[in-house]
Amino acid sequence: MAREFQRGHKAKISDLTPGTDLYVGVQIAAPGLTFDISCFGLDADEQLSDDRYFIFFNQPKSPEESIQLLGPQSGDTESFRVTLDRIPAAIHKLSFTATLDGAGQMSQVGPGYIRIVAGGEEVVRYAFTGSEFTTERAVMLGDFYLKDVWRFAAVGQGFDGGLDALLRNFGGEVAEEEEAPAAPQAPPGFAPPAQATAPPAFAAPPAAPQPAPSFGAPPAPQQPMHAAPTIAAPLTPQAPPAPSPYGQPGQQPPPPPQPQFGQVPGQGTPPYGQPAPAPYGQPAPAPYGQPAPFGQQPSGGPHGVPQGAPAAGPGLHAALQLYKETPTGQRWTPQNKQLMRVDLTMGGAGVLARQGSMVMYQGKVDFGYKGAGFVGRAVGNATGQEMQLMRCTGRGQVFLAEEGSYLHPIELQGDAICVSAESVLAFDESLQYEIRRVEGHGIPGGALFTMQFQGTGTVIIKTHGTPVVLPVTPTTFADCNAVVAWSAASQVIVSSQVRLRRNAYPGHSGETVNLQFRGAPGNFIVVQPYEV
Repeated sequence: MAREFQRGHKAKISDLTPGTDLYVGVQIAAPGLTFDISCFGLDADEQLSDDRYFIFFNQPKSPEESIQLLGPQSGDTESFRVTLDRIPAAIHKLSFTATLDGAGQMSQVGPGYIRIVAGGEEVVRYAFTGSEFTTERAVMLGDFYLKDVWRFAAVGQGFDGGLDALLRNFGGEVAEEEEAPAAPQAPPGFAPPAQATAPPAFAAPPAAPQPAPSFGAPPAPQQPMHAAPTIAAPLTPQAPPAPSPYGQPGQQPPPPPQPQFGQVPGQGTPPYGQPAPAPYGQPAPAPYGQPAPFGQQPSGGPHGVPQGAPAAGPGLHAALQLYKETPTGQRWTPQNKQLMRVDLTMGGAGVLARQGSMVMYQGKVDFGYKGAGFVGRAVGNATGQEMQLMRCTGRGQVFLAEEGSYLHPIELQGDAICVSAESVLAFDESLQYEIRRVEGHGIPGGALFTMQFQGTGTVIIKTHGTPVVLPVTPTTFADCNAVVAWSAASQVIVSSQVRLRRNAYPGHSGETVNLQFRGAPGNFIVVQPYEV
């Protein structure tokens, strides 16, 4: 029996089916509208670094045929064959998308779905309707993504712009067709007008029918595939530029793409958290989090350009391009190291966040007070571990931050983790959480308290600076004020070297209470370079 997924649901492929040769069907339709359904094979940085893995009507299969476009069949608008054990190691995600070809909006679509079929039997289906979208012209339907094993996620995320904008979002570029210059002609001589003839009848080139799949796809008659011409070129320019493999014979090669602001021509987008190298002849940019003063012109810049204008061209839009919102199909998305966005339209459940951590929101979002209860208030008053929470629900996106702390999303898949309440920014309401007590002599109040999270969902941890994750060994100790989190299976013992107040006598180290961690291999602790 097929499992029904909601937006934001995820599962291991091995939990859905033991097979790896899968059929993926997409059904999407609206009166008078035409859709382009594609698959993007992305690398570890979620970029289309190899345009041979952009699977669409002009490129129906990858080089090793691990991803194949099969065409409409079995009631599906478009279908694919995906062989997971043949996908190259460089490909970490397959994103299935639908875009409008022409005018229209995604809010006009009727009920649709993306489904996975293994051995002729449907194993999972994610259904959606046009009421979930507004003015978007594209939608990211579902992802196969590699996270130690292959998994499937129901995305359902709308995207402004059409196929061109979606392609650029994944790091590719669409080249425009150029008309060949007309050859010079000799002046015409005298001649009577030619007799009128009827114009030729329009006829689209026939598309070759695809054979029925032999790996267990639902049987259905074949239909012609959409054959509208599209020309796609890789983001990195070649020297000399070669004609696009998707164009028609005799087509002029597309012009090389312009480099982005602060990017050397021929160089790709730098990894997350690393600054782009400075253009040749210009000083390196300031480190992350330390931008140059607003409006300052970098030394070595071209003369005649107003101050504050980026190298890619003057204008306010270009100057702010580096700080634009990071799009994604996930529920939680880091916008930078210190700002997190949560999409409440994905996952269904609400979010609990520290009061006052909202810096901006979009859409219809309700904020309510979440009380800690009598036990929580009593423990909080005694230990300082109480959290004043707010509950965020509705349909929209909420941006969270607090005092410039570094934010780290931790996704739990049924496992558990212990976190100091001081280090928690927000978490999914679907997670179970409770106060845990670590007893020991020499601690003010007689115990330390922490919060344990367990279940399926994400918890956002905040740290002062970049933390370090250490494995638990028999001789692992941490300052109780610097430790941020640890695996719930670890055993925690209080180790007090000196049970006296700090500076009680000359030469005192100032370290009175430490925590010793013990556990089997695989346990860990997270420590920040800061003492609260």
